Amino acid sequence: MNQEEIKQLIPHRDAMLLVEDLTRTEEGEAVGHYHVRGDEFFLQGHFPGNPIVPGVILCEMVAQSAAALFGEDLAGKTPVYTGIREVKFRMQVKPGDTVEMRCRLERVKKPFYFISGGAYVNGKLAMEGAFSFAAI
Repeated sequence: MNQEEIKQLIPHRDAMLLVEDLTRTEEGEAVGHYHVRGDEFFLQGHFPGNPIVPGVILCEMVAQSAAALFGEDLAGKTPVYTGIREVKFRMQVKPGDTVEMRCRLERVKKPFYFISGGAYVNGKLAMEGAFSFAAI
């Protein structure tokens, strides 16, 4: 699905829509992509002369990619973080990198959703963790 289709699932818009395309695999995994251009708001002061995508932004990219796992369950609702656990950052993500986000639904206890996921650059793990949020 493209960004216009993603906007039908989640309320995020420019400049916080951090998924450019999204698919759901036959194995039940959501896979999204985002190309870091270098002019994003979160790079402007992080860090001058050495821009690095903040870890919390990588977490947000994975969470937004989870939208493909819920489809209509999120329609008209706002997904908000309720927890971030066991997050590890393995490498820096910089302008010019294309981030591939992969996540999987671990369990649901409505309105709460629990996912695990990671962000990859060129097949290498940049970030991984477990996330929970509520659809309200």
